[in-house]
Amino acid sequence: MVQPLKSKRVSSPSGAPVSRQAWQMLALATVGFAVNFWAWALVSPLGPRFKDTLDLSSFEQSLLVAVPVVVGSLGRIPVGALTDRYGGRIMFPIVSAVTIVPVLYLGLVGHSSLAALLIGGFFLGIGGTTFAVGVPLVNAWFPPERRGLAIGIFGAGMGGTAISALTTVKLVDAHGMATPFLITAVVLALYAVVAALLLRDAPGRTVPTESLARRLAATARLSVTWQASALYAVAFGGYVAFSVYLPTYLKTGYGLTQADAANRMAGFVLLAVAMRPIGGWLSDRLGPVRILAGSLAVVVVGALAQSATPALAPVGTIAFLAMAATLGAASGATFALVALLTPANKVGSVTGVVGAAGGLGGFLPPLVMGTLYGAYGTYAAGLALLAIVAAAALVYTLTGVRAAVEAAEGKPVTVRQDDHRVTGQAA
Repeated sequence: MVQPLKSKRVSSPSGAPVSRQAWQMLALATVGFAVNFWAWALVSPLGPRFKDTLDLSSFEQSLLVAVPVVVGSLGRIPVGALTDRYGGRIMFPIVSAVTIVPVLYLGLVGHSSLAALLIGGFFLGIGGTTFAVGVPLVNAWFPPERRGLAIGIFGAGMGGTAISALTTVKLVDAHGMATPFLITAVVLALYAVVAALLLRDAPGRTVPTESLARRLAATARLSVTWQASALYAVAFGGYVAFSVYLPTYLKTGYGLTQADAANRMAGFVLLAVAMRPIGGWLSDRLGPVRILAGSLAVVVVGALAQSATPALAPVGTIAFLAMAATLGAASGATFALVALLTPANKVGSVTGVVGAAGGLGGFLPPLVMGTLYGAYGTYAAGLALLAIVAAAALVYTLTGVRAAVEAAEGKPVTVRQDDHRVTGQAA
């Protein structure tokens, strides 16, 4: 049964209390996301080491760190759809447990050749799919006016890449190649058990009855799917690209040691992580379009400044930190947009597609950077391309995305009695 309303959406009053259980589920989901992202990023800090020990070319090194990204990205499409069907309570423990296998393989036997590393990296990408598990789980627990903040907090779990950056090289140097992989496998196993025991889906969660193919087809017909995908490919894709390639960039372009480069990458990641929930929180108050536009404008300026390869102190550091902060904020704002415009029973499917786009956005830049550096001995062209892409995303935000949000806000909406989400045309 459908009832027309005059207002944009029905929600609890601004600042209405959220249940303690909702915050607990958010915390559990965020920890799980961080642990799986830690596993997903284990290869990246070791890229320079593998380049030296296995005599890899710049392109081969870039491919090595990019493979887990692309698999973890494309895998979000089916995993998001499966989460809509089975719920995060089931999917989080399963994905975490399955990720243990490639982690142990890489640590024990899969690091002796490029082929073995690529195989291990391919399956390591499974850990990156947990993003498409957590977003629909968290979204269902929170009222609409709190979803930008809640999903932003969950997205801060991408800081698991910082754990890898800060610890992997040090553990390998001190205790051998297997150590960081064994530790991560143990943490994944512990989380899988805890999630199986404690994690719960929101009461009254709408379970789709259509087949996977029909649900994905319906997802493809939602305009927000492609709007958010384009923006997330730039915002989160830029973050992923820097998080996997920055150690190589700093070591090659500035002559930093492997440990120093990894520490600086960790600083980049931590700032982006901190800004993601802030981007979601600001979007709840100011609207995602404003946050996206402001963030992308800063990325354009930062990328142009860094394309000249300035000294790291202070210009290079300022440029990278500014891009880290705004890429994180834009990532949070993108999923505030998803929460604003997507029906609740399709959030997992939309998240899967959008998350895949973001991961793929991070897959190509390392390959492009490695190829351009191999050809010209400089990263300037790659950073200039980032500025151009961010500028195009800025224009799109101020035109197409803004028009879509304004159209949704101006239309009568419907409330589905079997759905906790209220939307306009998409309902």
